[in-house]
Amino acid sequence: MTTTLQAPGRMHPADLARTAGVGLRTRRMRAALSALGIAIGVAAMVAVMGLSASSQAGLLAELDKLGTNLLTVTPGRVLGGGEAKLPTDAPAMIGRIQNVEKIQSTGKTDADAFRSPYIPSINTNGITVDAASLDLPTAVRTTVADGEYLNAATATQPVAVLGATAAARLGIAQVHPGIRIWVGGQWFYVAGILNTATLTPEIDSSVLVGYQAAEKYLDFDGHPSMLYVRAQTDHVTDVQQLLAATANPEHPDEVAVSQPSEALEARAAAQSALNGLFLGLGAVALLVGGVGVANTMVISVLERRSEIGLRRALGATKGHIRIQFLTEAILLAALGGVAGVVLGVVATAVYAEVKGWATVVPALAWGGGLGAAVAIGAVAGLLPALRAARMQPTEALRTT
Repeated sequence: MTTTLQAPGRMHPADLARTAGVGLRTRRMRAALSALGIAIGVAAMVAVMGLSASSQAGLLAELDKLGTNLLTVTPGRVLGGGEAKLPTDAPAMIGRIQNVEKIQSTGKTDADAFRSPYIPSINTNGITVDAASLDLPTAVRTTVADGEYLNAATATQPVAVLGATAAARLGIAQVHPGIRIWVGGQWFYVAGILNTATLTPEIDSSVLVGYQAAEKYLDFDGHPSMLYVRAQTDHVTDVQQLLAATANPEHPDEVAVSQPSEALEARAAAQSALNGLFLGLGAVALLVGGVGVANTMVISVLERRSEIGLRRALGATKGHIRIQFLTEAILLAALGGVAGVVLGVVATAVYAEVKGWATVVPALAWGGGLGAAVAIGAVAGLLPALRAARMQPTEALRTT
């Protein structure tokens, strides 16, 4: 009679998962603490990448609302190194360019603004006083927060409108009848306060008065120092190429032209140094979690020698033992990774909601975090799995 020995079969994935799960369920506290390190690392990575993507999405959404068709024209430098001047008729000339929708301007004065005449003149608080055209808020896409903006009547009188930052520095939160500030050695009535101008932050720290009032009361020479040009969206580049020569035909090289939205787009694309720091901390936490998984699996092998010996005596091969403990380590790390992804997504959603951003969690964030957790679990569990597989049945049973 001939006896045929069958080759040991492979474990079914469901049986393998169930067997690996038994080891985790019988040591719940230890498994939970080991998975916690993995969860913290993954959560940190998902949250950092999610918050970065959400902030970029919020910034780009705001940029779309403000428009990317705003161009600014400023004086450049003359050959000797001094600051050039834009011609007084530069706004009118630019307004005749085809595809220009709107042109507004401001002009820098030498005056300072204070809450009262008793404040030392050296304490300017970074506030500038500028002459402004009558439709400036529309061009820079801001609105009046309180009061009203300059009109044809108030632009000729000692009346001012405050930028958002200037109002805060002057200690003026709202406009009421008779409120005044000390500008250029005389009182100016405050007509309104503007909301923040995102694309043109220089307006936020300005006290704005009418051109005629600036010439009459503040010895303003009438030369604009900043032109705000709204071009048709499909022709921004065409208009940009014509601005310097149109603003100052005699010296186009003394004119600087820029697009404020480019700075915001660059800011949206840039990665913060702090993001790299937090990603590094997340990687360290993952590494610590991996060490915890390895430690748990090593102790598990030592504590379960009788189980290993019994299974080997009943016919389990070295491969069965090896894959069981390796799967257990991967399952432990994967559970920590899933918990970390959930925590990271929740943290991103909460913070984005507070900031008013859309919640964006890139697939690279949660997928990469979960993949890193599984990979670390596999590496951490490999040595304990090999050690368990090398145990001889008689030795394992004898040491129980």
